[in-house]
Amino acid sequence: MPTRRTTPPDWVITRRRELGERIASCRRAAGLSQDQLADHVGVERRSIQRYERGERDVGFAVLLLIAERTGCEVVDLVRDIKAGPGGG
Repeated sequence: MPTRRTTPPDWVITRRRELGERIASCRRAAGLSQDQLADHVGVERRSIQRYERGERDVGFAVLLLIAERTGCEVVDLVRDIKAGPGGG
């Protein structure tokens, strides 16, 4: 069984921040506060803050709910976010 990392590598954090910036942008474009989005998604406002800052991974179900509420497509939230340290 692989050893679990306590801190993800830098490239993962960078990609997570990219996703968070897109979530924040879609939320603002939809005219929603973090509280409003949190209520719809079923998480605490603090979780939305952490997603937007790239401090926490967004689960797929939550990502679907965020996209639905903000009117953004999931594919637009994750487009061009590459895997791996080399971006490919």
